[in-house]
Amino acid sequence: MAAARSHQDPGPLRRTGRAVGRALGAPFTGTARSIRRATHAHGAGESGLGKLIELHAVNGAGDVMITVALASTVFFSVPTDEARGRVALYLAVTMAPFTLLAPVIGPLLDRLPHGRRAAMAASMLARAVLAIALSGAVATGGLELYPAALGVLVCSKAYGVVRSAVVPRLLPPRFSLVKANSRVTLAGLLATGIAAPIGAGLQTAGTAWPLYGACLIFLCGTVLAFTLPGKVDSAKGERKALLVPAHEGAVPGPRTRRTRRNGRNGEKRPGLRSVGPSVLNGLQANAAHRALSGFLIFFLAFLLREHPFAGQSAVVSLGIVGVAAGAGNAIGTAVGSWLRARAPEAIVVAVLTLALGAAVLSALFFGTVTVAALSATAGFTLALSKLSLDAMIQRDVPEEVRASAFARSETALQTAWVAGGGIGIALPLNGVLGMSVAAGILALGAATSVRGLVGAARRGSPHPRVA
Repeated sequence: MAAARSHQDPGPLRRTGRAVGRALGAPFTGTARSIRRATHAHGAGESGLGKLIELHAVNGAGDVMITVALASTVFFSVPTDEARGRVALYLAVTMAPFTLLAPVIGPLLDRLPHGRRAAMAASMLARAVLAIALSGAVATGGLELYPAALGVLVCSKAYGVVRSAVVPRLLPPRFSLVKANSRVTLAGLLATGIAAPIGAGLQTAGTAWPLYGACLIFLCGTVLAFTLPGKVDSAKGERKALLVPAHEGAVPGPRTRRTRRNGRNGEKRPGLRSVGPSVLNGLQANAAHRALSGFLIFFLAFLLREHPFAGQSAVVSLGIVGVAAGAGNAIGTAVGSWLRARAPEAIVVAVLTLALGAAVLSALFFGTVTVAALSATAGFTLALSKLSLDAMIQRDVPEEVRASAFARSETALQTAWVAGGGIGIALPLNGVLGMSVAAGILALGAATSVRGLVGAARRGSPHPRVA
């Protein structure tokens, strides 16, 4: 009996050890359970959307780790003129692949509809390997850094294309695509906000440490991608969408379809524009927002390094606009869920007008407050405009081609971002001039899209909204 009791009783030291272990692990396990409850709420766990939300959070954390490592190298470790030359080279090399993403990545996804988990895992694994390659080049700042950084960027954007195509396959019951995308995007933003200071802390230990952290994060993401449900790789009922011009002067109705022949089997394929003008007008407006984002990132990075805000250092000045943009983007994403049942065309017009007004004010009254306000407004309007574009695609694009349409639209928007960044690099470091160019980018977007969006909003959608 005594021997049995001794065997069952772990002893005071073991009991104390277990209690201490539970106490130390409680914050982590409790946090993990809270995160899981949030990401899996309202049916997202059963549909598999929760796992995609978690994967996107991992993606955002890994990307920001690499950004932290590269930002210090590119912007602060070399003289301004040399840094501008390096970033200009980076964008020049980057623009060529992005101009090929729409005709290459989209068709590749169309031809491989059953391998999207593997595609996301491959993008994670490739970035893990490239992070290690960058860890050696980031210390020297040699030209070998740029091919590796380019590879990271292409893999990141390719992941974004696949993720956009996958979301419609994981919608929970009574979920709109806008709400689903809002949840996914918010998870990425929150993970970025958490990982950025961690990366900055690792940076103090050595320039390579954020890259080691990124490698570990992306390896976890590689494994997590394969835990997505099998329906991610199911293309049942889907067909291919093409971003093609309409016939001469004709504006097809929302339910008409312009088709092209598939040379292999003669199957007719609907074109993206044939579902109505709202999608392309919304895409043009979003391209202006995305170009503005790329422009502000690169132009303000160099402008504020050379001419920081009055009484502030370059790092603090960049921090002000960065925090403002991030906060605006997060608020816009959150508001997007509340506005999901409203007319998306009207939202796109409203936020484009708001951003244009903020840009004009920042050009007329250039200063800390107006530039920070423009950064916050740009982040807010970019998020809302993108969510509204998602809603138009959800409403107007037939379900069987919707995933392919998302792939095409995302690649076009990323190309606009790179083009805006190129303008920001080439422009002289004059604040008023830069803000005037920012206003011009938005004015061009308004001129090409507002009239069509207003007309579509007045006519109303012939399609029922998905709740």
